Amino acid sequence: MIEKTSTLYKMIVLYMLERVDFPLSNTQITSFFLDNDYTTYFHVQQTINELLDSRLIQKKKQGNSTCYMMTETGKETLSYFGKNLSDQIRGEIEQYLKERKYDLKNEHALRADYYRTPEQEYLVRCQVMEKKTPLITLELTVPTEEIARTFCGNWSKKSPEIYAYLMSVLS
Repeated sequence: MIEKTSTLYKMIVLYMLERVDFPLSNTQITSFFLDNDYTTYFHVQQTINELLDSRLIQKKKQGNSTCYMMTETGKETLSYFGKNLSDQIRGEIEQYLKERKYDLKNEHALRADYYRTPEQEYLVRCQVMEKKTPLITLELTVPTEEIARTFCGNWSKKSPEIYAYLMSVLS
């Protein structure tokens, strides 16, 4: 039974990754399992690690989070075994993705990070991405790490305003 459950969890993750055109973060994948009471956080992490170990998914660093994409081997595996997912589970995945698609995609469209410069200041880089192309990249040098953290934290809330302002002023 445990082996069947483990396989089911793997097929769910692969199906989720197949149904979107952008990588999903660990948090996004885990939320689906926990919101639907499928399993515990630790089982989801084990599933993700097993998928990575067997090269069915690969991880990619995006900003401050790790995201996952399906490999060609993962696509082949899903084509063989994915039909074993019940219509109910498929429906739950589709509903989850449909309800959250904008938020899921938006998490990857906005990036903000910072690092310390040789001059002992902090360079903050904020981006709005569309697919793999940056629509805007804004770099600011600030004097403290606290300010850098604040800027990064506010980017997701303020970026639409900033982008609209820049477009109107520069047009």
